[in-house]
Amino acid sequence: MMIYRFLSGDDDSAFCHKVTKALSEGWLLFGAPHYVFDAAAGKMRCGQAVTKEVEDQPYDPDKKLVDYV
Repeated sequence: MMIYRFLSGDDDSAFCHKVTKALSEGWLLFGAPHYVFDAAAGKMRCGQAVTKEVEDQPYDPDKKLVDYV
């Protein structure tokens, strides 16, 4: 089963660390990163989709995605 997450945050080192942590846990980059200006907050925001292949199992929307093995 393939699972999907979209990571987002301010354009800062914390966002880069979030993506790096996901990659170190076996997640793979999916598509291009997104970079947009949040006019209400007056700052740039980043987003990156990641996917991970896990054991076939029933999908449970109440289960945290990081808990899938």
